[in-house]
Amino acid sequence: MLSPSTTKARRAVSGTKLVLLSAGCIAALALGDPAFAQTDAAPAAQAQDDTGGDIVVTGFRSSLASALDAKRKDIRITDGISAEDIGKFPAQNITEAIQRIAGVQMSNINGRGSTISIRGLGAQYARTTINGQTFASADFKDGFRYDIIQTDLASAIQVVKSPTADMDTGGLSGTVNIDTVKPLAYKGPRFIVGVKGYNSEYRGKEWTPKVSGAYIDSFAGGTLGVMANVSYQKLKDRGDYVFIKNWYQPGQVVADAVVPGNIRYRRIDRDTEQLMASGALQWKPSDNFEALLQGEYSRDHTRYTTRQMVFGRWQPGAVTVNSVKNGMATNISISSFNVDNNTQPELRNLKTQAYTGTINWQPGERWKVHAVAHYTKGDAALYEWATIDEIRFANGGTLDVSDPSNVKWSTASLTDGSMWNSANRTWFAFVDGATHIQSAKDKAAQLDVTRDLDWHGIQSLAVGAKYHHESFATNAYRHDRDADVADPVKYPEYAWIPNLGTTGQLVDNFLGGAMSIPHAFLSVNADEWQRILASKGITVPDVPDWPSTYRVDRYVPAVYAMANVDTQIGGMALRGNLGVRYEHTRQNVTASVTDGTGSGSALLGQQHVIQNYGNVLPSASFALDLTPKLVARFAAAKVLVRPLLNSQTQMADTISTGQSQGRRFTSVSEGESRLKPLTANQLDLSLEFYHGRGNSVSIAGFYKAVKNGTFTQFYCPSSYNGVALNGIVTDCQSADRTADYSFSRVLNDGRTIHIKGVEFSASENFDAILPVKGFGATGNVTLVDTNSSALGTGFNLRDLSKFTANITPYWENEMFSVRFSVNHRSAYKQDAASSFFVNSGEIHTVRARTQMDLALGFTPNKWLNFTGGIINLNDTHEDAYQTTADTFQMASRTGRTFYLSATTKF
Repeated sequence: MLSPSTTKARRAVSGTKLVLLSAGCIAALALGDPAFAQTDAAPAAQAQDDTGGDIVVTGFRSSLASALDAKRKDIRITDGISAEDIGKFPAQNITEAIQRIAGVQMSNINGRGSTISIRGLGAQYARTTINGQTFASADFKDGFRYDIIQTDLASAIQVVKSPTADMDTGGLSGTVNIDTVKPLAYKGPRFIVGVKGYNSEYRGKEWTPKVSGAYIDSFAGGTLGVMANVSYQKLKDRGDYVFIKNWYQPGQVVADAVVPGNIRYRRIDRDTEQLMASGALQWKPSDNFEALLQGEYSRDHTRYTTRQMVFGRWQPGAVTVNSVKNGMATNISISSFNVDNNTQPELRNLKTQAYTGTINWQPGERWKVHAVAHYTKGDAALYEWATIDEIRFANGGTLDVSDPSNVKWSTASLTDGSMWNSANRTWFAFVDGATHIQSAKDKAAQLDVTRDLDWHGIQSLAVGAKYHHESFATNAYRHDRDADVADPVKYPEYAWIPNLGTTGQLVDNFLGGAMSIPHAFLSVNADEWQRILASKGITVPDVPDWPSTYRVDRYVPAVYAMANVDTQIGGMALRGNLGVRYEHTRQNVTASVTDGTGSGSALLGQQHVIQNYGNVLPSASFALDLTPKLVARFAAAKVLVRPLLNSQTQMADTISTGQSQGRRFTSVSEGESRLKPLTANQLDLSLEFYHGRGNSVSIAGFYKAVKNGTFTQFYCPSSYNGVALNGIVTDCQSADRTADYSFSRVLNDGRTIHIKGVEFSASENFDAILPVKGFGATGNVTLVDTNSSALGTGFNLRDLSKFTANITPYWENEMFSVRFSVNHRSAYKQDAASSFFVNSGEIHTVRARTQMDLALGFTPNKWLNFTGGIINLNDTHEDAYQTTADTFQMASRTGRTFYLSATTKF
């Protein structure tokens, strides 16, 4: 058992002196002018939580104005967006709504918004809460997936970029809080019913439905409110990818150039069925007591069907280099190679639920009590199986990547099923896959007490305590039946392989016809192969994959104290708070100890790695009203991010062996159970000018000093288990080039990494300068820079875009509305931990991308509303390069998405 020493505790306190000193100076100034203390302003905590009042239905502009009002009142550095009415959030997808917020960008999966980055930092560094509490991510290894939350749930979204002491830790880039509707805050129709249709251009323009309904009402003289909301939808989309995953380094094929080691096709069809429900019961019998019970439920059942053609990996001796440019072979000929025809269906059944009970009580004139009990759980059942038929292309092919925008690939016919015969066959697998059963849970209890003082500028003192237990568990299994064509007795199914010419599934219009490559191919029918295997009485059971099975439990008690300030300095109003939070973490990692032979290894026992550490986390946030229209903000804090879990996480040392494309491979990964948490000291400054309702211009600067960030280090030793290796990290092989190896470990970086940036944002309506009313625009620009190490050498902010921008011009009147959104994200780097398309030890750079969206609205009366739009109007796509910008690595196509909806209220 590990526990922090006195020396470490002193270092933790010492590391916060700068933050405390800066905050203390401002607090001292504020307290020095008590004669001007305000008595009519709401406490800071109330300003943050106030969602009362009627919801006015006046369109997108009203939504912007409401969000700016919330930002204006808040003491923290925040940005947000709100709904002007229940069930009418100004976007069709939560991610698409969030990306309108300053400093926030959306990332796509198959063209559908799924994850976000804040201030250029990757999705893994953002924390997401619902109503201020954790919402468990069902597949916690992928980070929080916003595409499982439908907009019907939200009344407002707020991104908090400068935390205060009363907030849970976990967001390096910021905390995204999604507020759901409180029944007594809503005045209007009791029923809202909506229908929507979605159409993905790359899925044959097939419309998929969505239906939703909400009921909201109040009883007992307006003291009891109820709300229920449910929605159901189906979605279909598709993504096509062509890419190179393996590269030969200089000297392996030619002396002066890297050489492509294969080329791959990958098409992913995604079919989704989602159910989302939320409810609330609010009781407020008097002004000094309120009880609120809220619940959310999300279910997402998705089938991915991945069809892949893997041309290669070709042997170096089969490659002839025809041209070289800037250290890269741009044109090569391959005499012969193997081709994997691979179809991999995957079922992802996700379910998340959350229940929160809140009591707000004022037992006396100056006392406030806030109590919360919360439970959330996410469950994921992930099942995949791959069917692979591998043959020899004896006549080879030619690959030309001299123009990254027009790759040329010439080889034998991909639609000729007769080629797939026993004479050409080199390897096959009837089923090769995995099952992962995962769960994430968080149980929490919180009690806060606030005492109003109005003493020398200190409006109130707040103290609180919270305890929560979060756990993450994954049970992994493998179900493999790989076959060797040289042993038909052991593998009788060799004689049952279906004829590709009659059972193969034709994939056409691949990549939308882009590039000079074959755009149609026959794909093996995985479901048919499984039916044949079952008809012969052969079953492939799930075998425990002990190296990938683990559980993480974190027990986190926390206490905090905070002084809320509301005073004047030099005749200017100053609002804010100064606080400190202490969290103690006890982490217990349960990992499996095996005999080291990979996924089929025997379980020798379990290993428990226990860590204890405490963290002092000071914070300060102040807003100074320089004039009635001009606000200056200052914030300082120390933030904590516990070790992150992703699809690459291995808690125990693991050794996996197997065969791929006819070659042996060995993968060695060191465990991550002893990683330390990431910490960062951060400063924020902003200046905001508000001129009229819904109009503002602001500039914000931020700085973060990050320590103990983690990074994955790939390496290639000179030998392993008596086998001589080539020592090349990005292409680790045996010296005789007959087997592939991968070695990796995840480490903490003890260096301090500096992140700095600036944000510009504006929201303007043009009624004062244009003869036609209703025009306006909102937009933002974020610039980020960092001194982080190169990927693989130290902590690096992978997925970091140094420049992001959003702009949305709009026009609306009482009946019609038009919104046109442009979102730009500069290039960013990825490694194998964040992208399937990157090989171990390599990196690639995703090119800059600009996406345009269009939304139209028609509201003939207050009871009826129609909307329509196009997502990805300009048909942009995510492409990537390897090493330099003229080095092709990956191209994708996902197409446009169209939607139509109608909503009625009564």
